[in-house]
This record gives sequence, structure tokens and C-alpha cells, in this order.
Amino acid sequence: MPDRYDPAVIEAKWRERWLADRLYHAPDDDPRPKWYALTMFPYPSGDLHTGHWYAMAPSDAAARYRRMQGYNVLFPMGFDAFGLPAENAAIKRGIDPKAWTYANIDRMRGQLRMMGAGFDWDREVITSDPEYYKWTQWWFLKFYEKGLAYRAEAAANWCPGCQTVLANEQVIDGRCERSDDIVERRFLTQWFFRITAYAEELLRFDGIDWPERIKVMQTNWIGRSEGATLQFRVDVPGVDEPLRVFTTRPDTVYGATFMVLAPEHPLVERITTPECRDAVDAYRVQASRQTEIERLSTEREKTGVFTGAYAINPFNGSRVPIWIADYVLVTYGTGAIMAVPAHDQRDFEFAQKYGLPVIPVFDHPEIDVTKPLTAAFTRGTKMINSGPFDGTPAEEAIQRVTAYAAERGFGEATVTYRLRDWLISRQRYWGAPIPMIHCPDHGIVPVPEKDLPVLLPENVKFDPTGQSPLTQVEEWVNVPCPIDGKPARRETDTMDTFMCSSWYQMRYIDPHNDAAPFSRELARKWLPVDQYTGGAEHAVMHLLYTRFFWKAARDLGLVEGDEPMLRLFNQGVILGPDGNRMSKSRGNVVAPDEQVAQWGADCFRCQLMFVGPWDQGGPYNPTGMAGISRWLHRLWSLVVDPVQLVEAPDSPAARDLRRATHKTILAATQDIEHFRFNTMISRLMEHSSALQRARDAGPVDRAAWEEGIRTALLLTAPLAPHITEELWERIGGPYSIHQQRWPEADPELARDEEVEIAVQVNGKLRDRVTVPADADEALVLERARGLERVAAVLGDRAPRKVIYVPGKLVNLVV
Repeated sequence: MPDRYDPAVIEAKWRERWLADRLYHAPDDDPRPKWYALTMFPYPSGDLHTGHWYAMAPSDAAARYRRMQGYNVLFPMGFDAFGLPAENAAIKRGIDPKAWTYANIDRMRGQLRMMGAGFDWDREVITSDPEYYKWTQWWFLKFYEKGLAYRAEAAANWCPGCQTVLANEQVIDGRCERSDDIVERRFLTQWFFRITAYAEELLRFDGIDWPERIKVMQTNWIGRSEGATLQFRVDVPGVDEPLRVFTTRPDTVYGATFMVLAPEHPLVERITTPECRDAVDAYRVQASRQTEIERLSTEREKTGVFTGAYAINPFNGSRVPIWIADYVLVTYGTGAIMAVPAHDQRDFEFAQKYGLPVIPVFDHPEIDVTKPLTAAFTRGTKMINSGPFDGTPAEEAIQRVTAYAAERGFGEATVTYRLRDWLISRQRYWGAPIPMIHCPDHGIVPVPEKDLPVLLPENVKFDPTGQSPLTQVEEWVNVPCPIDGKPARRETDTMDTFMCSSWYQMRYIDPHNDAAPFSRELARKWLPVDQYTGGAEHAVMHLLYTRFFWKAARDLGLVEGDEPMLRLFNQGVILGPDGNRMSKSRGNVVAPDEQVAQWGADCFRCQLMFVGPWDQGGPYNPTGMAGISRWLHRLWSLVVDPVQLVEAPDSPAARDLRRATHKTILAATQDIEHFRFNTMISRLMEHSSALQRARDAGPVDRAAWEEGIRTALLLTAPLAPHITEELWERIGGPYSIHQQRWPEADPELARDEEVEIAVQVNGKLRDRVTVPADADEALVLERARGLERVAAVLGDRAPRKVIYVPGKLVNLVV
């Protein structure tokens, strides 16, 4: 090997050896304590971009650190390979989505290896492999058996660009998260997972160390509300079904002067009178063209149409007109509300526009409720205009009204959630087929487990019909019923790809198991994940779904514990040099392959970790590569260039060098433990400068020098794995540096012999004084008062007060 630092040669050498030696394979029978480190796997789009490197290189460094701490580290990698991009590429380019996907996987796998990441490639999973989606289908069947999977007609988010249904979480500001098309609402028969059955448990985060913002986002998304469900009889002949509303304010029921249904509510069709039919139908068409975001906007003028029907208030028998309005959504609550304009501003504005009564049912110390209101108010002191409840204190009102309704059978206390069941149906081809069969005689029948996987057919046609391309493959669709063998048809919807990624961490522990998704023995050994890293943008999709999936698996007796990942860290977003998200249209994309070709993978890894705090992200500017490159070249020269060594362990130079080494161990360990890679690199740079100064100053104590070099390589190894492996070999270290123990600091050796104390007078810095590290307050005060600048300010005055922060500052107050 050359004596000069040639990243291309060195990195290729070690990548080949690590792969051949299976250096990063995590044996299942290893007696060391386990550490399951996991970073979110990528979608095989064709190239690793800088964002992939920014997410994975620091995750790799953290996993390498745990391995050097003595853990048996499982750090797997795979590909989230199903999904719309592959199918859209097939439609656009006339190619097979499978061929497109697997060609991309081959390319990205090579790029991931170029990164030098310590992935256990023996455990690779690809979600579009039949060996994987067989078990995705198996999970569906288990959820169906448990009552967690069901089929129902519901309003669905339809993306006209992708020609498929989207889950609520995939609609961002009324648009498809992938295509940016405006999402429409359609009523379709779909498959759902009953995630709402776990809503209450999903609100608990006991025993896990997750970022507070993720917990808040999930809590808000689940949206727990306490209140009451009240039943209003519909005063329409032939309609016996009551109108059910959920309200967080049952105490305002006497002020309900009209009811509002969502235009899509199933009762609308049955209760609308002939005189109102045309207006109602026209309004429903208009509402169907608007997004939920538009309909919920507080800035839009409220509109609605009277149905001609009335409901009966069960508390006082009054007839209440029933309207429809687009600001009520059928997907929230019961799709119906009781409108109390005196105490809800939205209802107040609607009542003012359409001349509906406004009846206050609370008094207010600052509002004359005997006069027409100019705005709604939410709280008062006691109930009024409420029959038997008049005079009830506001703090008792909800409980008393709810109990009254429950005693008489027209209401009950209720907890509701904003969270809706997870819609998993997709009308696309490139996904895991839903393993169900539709039989004319027996209804919906599960595919027998022995017949899994239900394989995707080849050579499908991609026509934008709004239905899955699978519907056109007659030889695949037409199958015998598993019960009686008579002609039946397969389910042609495929599963949401979040289904695949909700359990992938389980499959990694046993990826080649043909008899089960994983062995329970290995589940007890490896699960749950100890450290998970990935983007915060997955808070209410992947991260919520995988928690639900785990809890369902626990209830099936397949895993133990309540949470899938004990610790979660969200990295920030790496931006282009101009501070914007990297995109080809902006011309600010930094291609990783080009950086690696010029500087090497180690340099690119370290520069990405050096740009700033990992959880904050920020702009990446390639001009910073030169500084990292100089540091790595200095590290190289410190090892390979000659140095004059002597035996002088008690010399000041030796003590200084050992102090710098052990202080670096202490600081770098804290930094990597908390993912502060940028400050860790700064400390390593300072240490290499200390080594450089010691060498330049003359003969260096052999033990202090060798300890300093070994420590520098060991601490840098997780960050820059190739160069450190090469230099470790050159100093005669045992193979591999990545299997060595992490250095331990001696606090005594790290302790400074002298410290510099800031000296203030009345809080203003006047000077600094150097004292022994163990100096007491009296000595510090004596030295401080002897400083010329301090004495000039103090004169003959004695300090009225002395504030002393040991080892840092002394403040003399006069």
C-alpha cells in the first residue's frame, strides 16, 4: 500500500475484506449483550442522494460505537420496494415495475457499500420479494381473524394523478404527498385496519425515549375528546334511526337551534323533502369537489342548505331544523353536529347568515344575555334557559346533563378520537396482493395460509382506469372458492406500502425463515429495537402504524413488550448550499458519488456529520470538504511520518499530551452517546492538533504518543471507518479496529493542573487569572484582587459580596 493517503485505493481494499469476512454479521448465538440499531430503510428510487447519506452515515457511526462498547450489534439494511413510483415509472416509460425496482436496488446496494456502513447484509430484506410479502399477507390474515381487518364502504381520498386511494396521513394540505394533485373525495368499498381499537394505548408512551415533538404530533393526530353522544329523534315518517351526535359540550344542548349533517351523511338522502331536493343535491355535488382543508378553513364563509326535515330535542321536545353544510365532515365524529350558535362562533356565523335563533344557555358577568349577541362566547358561570338545569354551576354542568341523558336512555358519556381506521386498500399493481377471495355463495373468504404467497402476475397492462391493473388479468383474478371449489374472484386491491414497513424490523431478525415471519426465540433475543433513527416526517404514518402493528402482534402472542422501538432519534433535513431543499429544478443538488470520487467516502461521511447538529440539519456546502480532508491527511501523517520518541513519562510534555488524550475520550464519548457528531469531530481535530504540537516540539514520550495515536484512531473509527482501519493495521493493531474496545478515560489524567478563572467586577469582565486546579476560593480571591486591572477598579474598597463559580469565574460586587 502507498505511504500517501489515497482514499480510493484504501476504501476499496477494506470494503472488499469486510464483506468477505462478514465482519458486521451479528450472530444469533453470540453471548454478548445485544444492541439492535436500525435506521429507516430507503425506497429504491435509483440513486442514493445526499439525504440518504445524511441519515445513514451517522446511524452507522452510532452502531459502530455500540459494537466497540462490547455489544453484539444487529444493524441491518433492506429496501422498501413496493409503491407508486415504480408503477408510475412503468406507465411513463413502458417498463416493468419489477425490473425498474430491482435494477435500482442493485445500484443502491453498491452505493450503500461504498458508504462503508457496517450493515449486516446477510439479513437484507426486500419488501417486494415473494419471500417477504408472503408474510405481509400472513399478517393480514391474522389481523382479519382477530377482527382488526375489515371491508367497508367509506369516503376515501382519491388522487386523480396516482389513480388510487390515499390514507388520511398521505394527504398534505389537501394534496397527494407524492404527486401534489388535489385530492378528491369518493365513496368506495375499501379494506381497513382497526387502528382505532388501540387509540387509547397509542396515547401512552411509557418506557420509551422518543422525541417530545413526535409524541405531541401523535397525540394531536389521535385527537382524544371527552364528551357525550346524544340521540335526536328524526321527525320524518319511516325514519326510525335516531340522529346521533357527539359533543364535547352536552351542557349547551338547550341552546341547539339547528342540526347540521355532513353532505355525505347517509341520512341526507332519506330525510330531504321533495321541495328541498334540488338544492340539497346541487350542494352535495359542490361539496364533493372541495378538499377537507378547504371545507375546514376558518376563513371561508359558511354555507349550507336546509333539508326540510326536523329533529326532536330529547331534553325539551323542541323541533330543530336539519341542515347540511360542508364544514361538517362525515369522517369526523358521527358526521352530524348539534349547532349552538350562542356558544360556538362557527355556528353563530351560520345562524346570522340564515336567520336562525341564537339562545344563550349560560350567563356571563360581562355580557348582557338578554340582548342579541354580537358574537358567541364559550363559557359562563351558571346555566340559564335550560329547564331543570337553570342555576347549575358551569363546572358541574357537563356531568349533570350527561348523567340526565344516560338515565333516560338518549345519551351516554363518550370518548372519541380524531384518528380514523387505517385505510390500506390501493387500486394499484405494485404492492402486496390482499389475500382474500370473493365467493358468490360464501362471501369474502381468506386465502388458506398454505397457498401463500398470492403472487403478483407478470405482464400486466397499466391503463388509467381507476381500478387496479390486476382486474384485467382474468387468469389471475378467476380462482376457485377455497370452501367449495366453485368459481370465485380474487381481491384485486393491493396493500398500502406502509403495511410492509410496519413489521420489517421483526423480519430482519430472522429473514430466511420459511415457516414463520420470525422465530419467537429470536424475537425474545433481539426485539425490541434499541435505537431507531429516521425522519420526523413519518410521525403520524410509519411511526404510528408500526406502534399499532407491534401492539397487535403482542396481542397475538408473537412479541413481548408494548413498544417496537425503545429509543428514537430524528435527524434533520440536509439542504442544498443555497439553504433550500435539494432539487434538480433548483440546480442545488450535491451528488454523493461525485463527492466520494473526489474526496473519498470517509471525508464525505465526516463532512455531513460536521455541518451542524444532526437533529437540526442545515445547508451542505461541498467547499467544506477541504477542511475535513486536511484533518484526515493530518491523521494519516501523524501515523506514517517518523516521530522522535523517548522515555520521559514524567515530563510536562508527556503529562500535557496524556491530559489532552483523556479529556478527548471523555468529551468524544459524551458527544457520540448523544449524537453530537459535529462537536465530536471538533474535539478529535483538537486532539490531532495536540499530537501535531507534541511531535513538532521535539522528542515525545513513547507511551504518551502511542496512547494518543491509538486513542485518535479508535475514537475516529466509527466516523471514518476506512482510513482508521488502514492506519490501525499500520501500527500493528489486531484486526479489526471495529472489533476493539472503546477507550476508557482516566478522570485523574484528564484533570487540568491549572485552570483559568474569569475575574469580574460588578458583573463586568476585567481580567483572567491562572490558578492551580485544586485552588480554594481564598486563593482565587487573593490572586484576583492582585490583578492590576481589578485593583484599579476596586481601589481601597472591599467587595460587599463575592460570587465564586469553582473553576470558572469570580465576581466581586462593590
